[in-house]
Amino acid sequence: MQIIPVASGKGGVGKSLLSANLAIALGQAGKKVLLADLDLGSSNLHLVIGQNSPKTGIGTFLSGQSDFESSIEPTDYENVSFIAGDSEIPGLTSIKNTKKNELIKKFMAVDADYLILDLGAGTHLTILDMFLLSPQGIVVTAPTVTATLNGYLFLKNVVFRMMYNTFKKGSAAYDYIEQLKKDPQALQRLYIPKMLDTLDKIDPTSTRLFRSRMAEFRPRMIMNLIDDPKDADRAQKIRHSCQEFLGLNLEHLGVIYRDTLQDKALASRLPVIVYKPQSIIAQAIYRISEKIIHSETLKFDDAYDITEASDTSFQIASEEANDDYNQRMSYVEDLIGSGALSMSELAETIKQQQYDITALKNENNLLKKKLVEAARQGYKI
Repeated sequence: MQIIPVASGKGGVGKSLLSANLAIALGQAGKKVLLADLDLGSSNLHLVIGQNSPKTGIGTFLSGQSDFESSIEPTDYENVSFIAGDSEIPGLTSIKNTKKNELIKKFMAVDADYLILDLGAGTHLTILDMFLLSPQGIVVTAPTVTATLNGYLFLKNVVFRMMYNTFKKGSAAYDYIEQLKKDPQALQRLYIPKMLDTLDKIDPTSTRLFRSRMAEFRPRMIMNLIDDPKDADRAQKIRHSCQEFLGLNLEHLGVIYRDTLQDKALASRLPVIVYKPQSIIAQAIYRISEKIIHSETLKFDDAYDITEASDTSFQIASEEANDDYNQRMSYVEDLIGSGALSMSELAETIKQQQYDITALKNENNLLKKKLVEAARQGYKI
């Protein structure tokens, strides 16, 4: 079975569209597919494939209201089964480590040719771990500056998650990263290849194992929402940045042009490759599915067990840091250095970061106000 986690780092880039239509394309090719909605808290994948609102799914399984097998439902599409998420669950960060591991083991035992995991946006630990269930996960991005930045940010977090899970507690490599953790900004600016050169000297055994896993790790990228053929060039620049700054080989799986037909298909509660198989979007997805079918199924070494990873271990950019302007700027520097971002795009990025920070502050103040009001009401009672 080939596990295909689909991530984005940022919402709104067509991750669920790709997951649903790719599952159907693979099913049409005679492959047995299970499509799982892991975007908990904002689960809407059932709408993309035209399913009714499910009564069971990942959420009911995690809460003990249903077993995993009974949560898997057939779809109207040949060879495709579906397991829904749960819009009532706030997100993957609320899942306890034991439950996460139980879910992972269930996924690993699925009887299918392909397991497609539609992950939530962001870099929460559980999302990173789910992405690392396979060396062949897909990152969906778009030509916009924020989408490019978040896609690169996601991959950098994945690499550090793998590094921290490989270096066992008490090893020289682990202690080295713990020391670096005391200066987060310096750590953000340290390129992975240079870090590994240092680790080769202080802990060659652990570093050799990590290098071998990085060689096994072959994530794939899809550039979505293309408006102009020149937009596709951004994909090559991102690949160059990943190679230079992360030591990561990123496969370019294809591009998908923007098409308003997708909105019409969604309104009709039909996946676009069913709504209009000859459309530009549908043909792009068919090409991507063909590449996947003809690709070799890769796996990490048997010793790499993501269920043994601790949720208390180091995370290079915590959820709070992902919204912090200063942390984000280090990633921008990487992309500027490789030419993936121009100076005008940098200016746009700064404006967007300032807007995001202001929005978060306003949201935080609103939540504080609600908490104070709730506390007062409780006191009166």
